[in-house]
Amino acid sequence: MEVEQADYTIIQILAEFGFAITAVIGLGYFIYFIWNFISENIDPKIEEMHHQLIRVIDQVRMLDNDLIRLQEKVDVVITLKENERLRKEKENVDKD
Repeated sequence: MEVEQADYTIIQILAEFGFAITAVIGLGYFIYFIWNFISENIDPKIEEMHHQLIRVIDQVRMLDNDLIRLQEKVDVVITLKENERLRKEKENVDKD
């Protein structure tokens, strides 16, 4: 007893199973292929980009904190200069 292996072509599959079942099998393979591609190629890249994004956000926060500190220092210097100017004006008025 010999078992023959069937060599199916698209036409033979369509003739034997019909278009609907052939289309479902084709779409199933397509979904499997896309799922596999996303899982193997896209997800690792997204994870890597996620870590880089977190690092950039931390750097931006550090820069923001530095800008806030710098602005406070500038405000203090401006206030000191204004107070010095007012003190000098008061001394000049008192001398006159």
